[in-house]
Amino acid sequence: MDVIEQSLRIPATDVELDAEVVVPQPAQGVVLFAHGSGSGRHSPRNVYVAGGLQDSGLATILVDLLTPAEERADAATGRLRFDIGLLADRLTALCDWLVAHEVTAGLRIGLFGASTGAAAALVAAAARPDSVAAIVSRGGRPDLAGPALGSVHQPTLLIAGDRDPVVLDLNRRAMRRLAGEADLAVVPNATHLFEEPGTLEQVAELARDWFVRYLRAGW
Repeated sequence: MDVIEQSLRIPATDVELDAEVVVPQPAQGVVLFAHGSGSGRHSPRNVYVAGGLQDSGLATILVDLLTPAEERADAATGRLRFDIGLLADRLTALCDWLVAHEVTAGLRIGLFGASTGAAAALVAAAARPDSVAAIVSRGGRPDLAGPALGSVHQPTLLIAGDRDPVVLDLNRRAMRRLAGEADLAVVPNATHLFEEPGTLEQVAELARDWFVRYLRAGW
């Protein structure tokens, strides 16, 4: 399978963000990753999930939602990782870029959000109902999307570990507020970071199946 790989700096509102773009040929859709809680495009968990998506014919965009200077400031304060409005605005701009970018134009867009990035993904999905076709959250904080949850009509899969009780409860509550199709997948024996043997593999399989179902051409 031929693959286009690009390391880019993508304009998003008033900054440029570092990104790794991988597009299998032909691609069935494209998934934009929304990292949270101090993570970025080199997150080993999201890189692993992205690899599984690529093997299934889906393009992936792993991007740092904060600039290097912002990441340094956030490491000290932890403030920006919880600025859902800022993260969502940048994700929305990235969705607009994907629509116009030559190698991803015409592909249905999925958003994969982790931790606070899941809230940003849901807010961006509500803002771009015609561009974003599906959302997956891994150990996310969808509750932080606030009123935007009621405007998310895209199919949404929430994934949480059964040994992460606080986040699991927040996901259950948030799912009831989503306006469209929603499902909650509970991974047995998994804590928040899905570090237990076999648990991240289950996350990758769940995300792959969801995105292949809703992003493939002709759905």
